[in-house]
Amino acid sequence: MSIGVRFEDIVKEFGPVRVLHGVGFELAPGRVYGLLGENGAGKSTLMKILSGYEQPTGGTVHVDGQPRSFRSSRDAEAAGIVLIHQEFNLAEDLTIQQNIFLGHEKKRGWWLDEAAMRADTVRVLAQVGLDRDPDTPVRQLIVAEKQLVEIAKALARNARLLIMDEPTASLTPGETEALFALMARLHAEGVTIVYISHKLDEVERTTDEVIVMRDGRFVTRRATRDVTRRQMANLMVGRELSDLYPPKDPAPAGKPPLLRVRGLNVPGWASDIGFEVQPGEILGFAGLVGAGRTELFEGLLGLRPHSVERIELDGREIRIRTPRDAVNQGLTYLSEDRKGKGLHVGFGLSENLTMMALEHYAKPWLRPREERRALEGAVREFGIRTGSLDVRAASLSGGNQQKLALAKVLHPRPKVVVLDEPTRGVDVGAKRDIYFLIQRLAREGRAVVVVSSELMELVGLCHRVAVMRAGRIQAVVDAQHLTEEELISHATGTKQ
Repeated sequence: MSIGVRFEDIVKEFGPVRVLHGVGFELAPGRVYGLLGENGAGKSTLMKILSGYEQPTGGTVHVDGQPRSFRSSRDAEAAGIVLIHQEFNLAEDLTIQQNIFLGHEKKRGWWLDEAAMRADTVRVLAQVGLDRDPDTPVRQLIVAEKQLVEIAKALARNARLLIMDEPTASLTPGETEALFALMARLHAEGVTIVYISHKLDEVERTTDEVIVMRDGRFVTRRATRDVTRRQMANLMVGRELSDLYPPKDPAPAGKPPLLRVRGLNVPGWASDIGFEVQPGEILGFAGLVGAGRTELFEGLLGLRPHSVERIELDGREIRIRTPRDAVNQGLTYLSEDRKGKGLHVGFGLSENLTMMALEHYAKPWLRPREERRALEGAVREFGIRTGSLDVRAASLSGGNQQKLALAKVLHPRPKVVVLDEPTRGVDVGAKRDIYFLIQRLAREGRAVVVVSSELMELVGLCHRVAVMRAGRIQAVVDAQHLTEEELISHATGTKQ
């Protein structure tokens, strides 16, 4: 049976900061809703209230006509309401099966019913298309596989109202299609679905209605068929959104490379990789999930075991054993996993910002006033939206966490910047801000490398794109030939 929900004057405050201002709207049973809004609009907070992860400061949530207050996510799940988090909520050291049934273990008498849990794990993994042994530790999975485990975990709870927060951010096109087929099946079975995504083409394709929030308030709801993607974007930001990508500057020519890599190997992931990038150039890296893009740069930066024939930065040979070596040489990296590797979300904003340049703020004692001034400047420069500078990074929305992570890696003033999925989970307005920031970095004479699963992002930003498949660079496509079709054909090995 489907679940219907009515939000009535929902208010949420975190200390002195109000993030939801009397939100009210309804979710009819058995419908698929696209919940839209910029980062910081309050979408995720509202859904966390519905699913028991947060308590409202004021207002009432009605479920199937009755006022309900879920004291925990377990209470909400018992009522059939399940949230798939944007940031993974998995125990890394446990197996896939243990994660799926953590806190919901099946028992036979006094003992755990391992056979039943294994059978159910195999079933839900097949539903989401993840071909992995249930006994595989989650720590061994790549980001896309972890996302599929999160979806499988929700299916194992027999959800009647399923909330999906950026579910396709790390999925391949094939995995995304499988997810859409699963959503269609759940919809046909009467499950109510709330789909939070900044990928407006997906919202257009999969939802019955769109609901727009802005600055913690309800703005409007429309039948999806009656609103274009451009109108969705304009409703989200509250203004006419101009072109998403900045005008592309001419490719730099005749300059010696700022970064040159030869013979880079990352065992199990990348073989004999060589590339170079000039000052003022934006070089993209494309490829399907598992192609080795992220692992290649984690190896280059000293985050994974690797071997390399030669690395040159600004004309001189360098050696990189650790990420600190890379930063000291002028090379920095923004991880695709902002929560796990990009930020310390339990720390404050200033501590995160200055972590990579701490020697400038501790001579020999820490100088909090200088850190504070640096944070004030970063908040202005990067457009980080926060009600207070004295909060933890965990309190920021996903997009504002991403802006803080960008400010952190750029704070040491690197010469070469590697950005891995820089706009994952970021709304359309913030995406535009980041795209113009990337252009600014190149115009300042830095070399910029963008690793992205969004092919249009690479086409819109880059001067050249290196395409990886099975751990090797298959082709380097120049600006004149940059199209989605060209990149896909190289990534899948179908290029004639």
